[in-house]
Amino acid sequence: MISRKNASISKFIIHKVGNKFNNTKNAFSEELVDFDEASYELMLPFLLRPFSGVVQSYRFNHHANISLNEINSYASQIFNDDNDFIEVSKHVVMHLYEQSNSANIKTGDVLVVMFESIEFNEITTNAFGIFKIENKVNFFQTYLENNSYDVLVQKGISSKKVDKGCLILNQSDGEGNIILSVDNNSYDAQYWLNHFLNIKYADDANNHTQQYIELCKDFSTEIIKTTYGAKERSTFLTKTIDFFKENEVVNIERFKDEIFEDDKHKKEFDTFKKEFEGEQNVVIRNQFDVAEAVVNKEKRKIKTDIKLDTHIQIKLDIDAPDASAEYLERGYDEEKKMHFYKVFFNAED
Repeated sequence: MISRKNASISKFIIHKVGNKFNNTKNAFSEELVDFDEASYELMLPFLLRPFSGVVQSYRFNHHANISLNEINSYASQIFNDDNDFIEVSKHVVMHLYEQSNSANIKTGDVLVVMFESIEFNEITTNAFGIFKIENKVNFFQTYLENNSYDVLVQKGISSKKVDKGCLILNQSDGEGNIILSVDNNSYDAQYWLNHFLNIKYADDANNHTQQYIELCKDFSTEIIKTTYGAKERSTFLTKTIDFFKENEVVNIERFKDEIFEDDKHKKEFDTFKKEFEGEQNVVIRNQFDVAEAVVNKEKRKIKTDIKLDTHIQIKLDIDAPDASAEYLERGYDEEKKMHFYKVFFNAED
């Protein structure tokens, strides 16, 4: 996660990118944007706010040599000497244009930005930012004419969120430059991350934790809920999150021993893990450090509600992993020919 507390914009330019599939053209600016105070104060948080909650980072990728990755090359050039910022920004747009291989790829505004004094992991650095605005919103503009006010509709950029964006930090580790990315219009999962940026997740605790939780979430839905029901799914997820919160290191054998009572369930998990790794083209480590920020973020996203077809929902507390096993019973009523849940409690809140 980054902090924008002391961040500033040092260079900013806007171009337009077309789509070679439907033969729309690019349009380039020749001068940097000279902000007035109001637009600058709105633009800076607009661009950086999406990255405040991002915990996973990426690194550049290339099948032959990282130095041949186009965006890596452009970022390195700018970090070494930003006098060619305008020309490099045009090359960025042309590279983006070359990735528009279908009619689904949207045209839009491309904002290329140099940031100063961004804080990442308590280190202050500069960053190269690329943003694509794909959707414009309608807004009303009032104006005075002949001593009366009138109104017209105009299209503009919403200040609420960017559609696509990346920050390439001038900070690296053993894998290369640290990259953050957001995509709020993921109509083509390959277009932005793989084709344009050509990046991969960093080999770190954040990624390992995220992959394992994704594995558990998919297992809970595809295997546990389908075979054993929604209650068992919710119990499994709450126990999983509780395990991650109580352990600084995850060992997969210890995880299975604590979560599953039956060896049959352990074998089901092992089989599903192999299928998951093949489908997602990842390798889940047997032991890794836990990233607390990822656990907290995923915890907020996990739904443990049991939704019934009688328009009743039972909400389970993800912070109480043993509550459903102790205070919630599932059964079948022969007279009504319906399933039921029995809930035990001492008092109502």
